[in-house]
This record gives sequence, structure tokens and C-alpha cells, in this order.
Amino acid sequence: MTGIAVQQARQTKRHNKLLILIAVYKSLQALLFVAVGIGALRLLHQDVGDVLDNLREALHFSPESRLVNFILDKASLIDDPMLRRIGLVAFSYAAVSFAEGIGLYLEKAWGELLTLIITASFLPWEIFEVMHRLTWLRVGLLVINTLVLLYLLKVVASRKKPAESSEQPAHDAPTA
Repeated sequence: MTGIAVQQARQTKRHNKLLILIAVYKSLQALLFVAVGIGALRLLHQDVGDVLDNLREALHFSPESRLVNFILDKASLIDDPMLRRIGLVAFSYAAVSFAEGIGLYLEKAWGELLTLIITASFLPWEIFEVMHRLTWLRVGLLVINTLVLLYLLKVVASRKKPAESSEQPAHDAPTA
């Protein structure tokens, strides 16, 4: 190989580092939802209140805590059909997040568009949640997802510009 060929081969192997970072974020998000799905399915045919009470004891949380009592009260509403739905939704979202991560890692246009659409669709809900109750976690997730959205808009727009500029001269070319 000549020096130019080696240089071109190196350039074609380079990945967009920010797309890889977003792909890792989406893959970690998918793993979190897989864990939620597995947890929901493992709770099938068990009393969720008893499981949470055992967890409270193991973590040495006070039984008089308002948060603990709130969670234990809400646990009585969770039954097996609800756990199955939670598992199904969690696994479905994990599959979509893995698809986003793979598409972004491979730098495929469909991965960028899928991530762009899904991220944009969740931003209004995230803004509502931040306005409803301001926490560092909610603000952090909103900032991260907004940055992801803006960056992907830039990437998608830059992909379209070379295609448009290559079509432009063909229309202006003189005919013989």
C-alpha cells in the first residue's frame, strides 16, 4: 500500500466519537431496561409488598419513613398482570434502545433518525417532569437528551448538505 492508501484507510475507519458516546449511553439505557424487565418478571407470583418490606429491613430504612410507607402502600396495587406489562414495556424499550445504539455505532442514517425521533418525542415529557419537580437527576437527563438531540440534528443536517451540493451542479450544467 502506498502512503496515501494507508492514510485513506485510516480515515475511513475513524468513527465519530460523539456518536459512539451516544451509542454507549443508549446501550447502557437498554441494559437498565433489561434489568427492570427481569426484575418485574422475577416478582411474578410473589407479594411485592413483602419483597419490598424485606428490602427495607435489609437496607435498615426506618419503617416510619413517609417514603417507605408510600412505596409499600403503592406496592399493593401491583399484581401479576401489571408486572407482565411492566416487563413487556421494559423489554420493548430495551430493544429499541439497543437498535438506537447499534445504528449510531455503525453510523447508519436510520439509527440517527430513530434516535432523533425518539429523543425529540420524550423531551416534552421530560420538560414537564422538570417543571413539576425540580431535581438534579431530572435536569441532568433533560440536558443530556437536549444535547443529544441538537448534536444529531447537526449530524443529520450535515449528511444532507453534501447530497444537495452534489445535485446542484447537475441542474446548472449547460446542455449541448
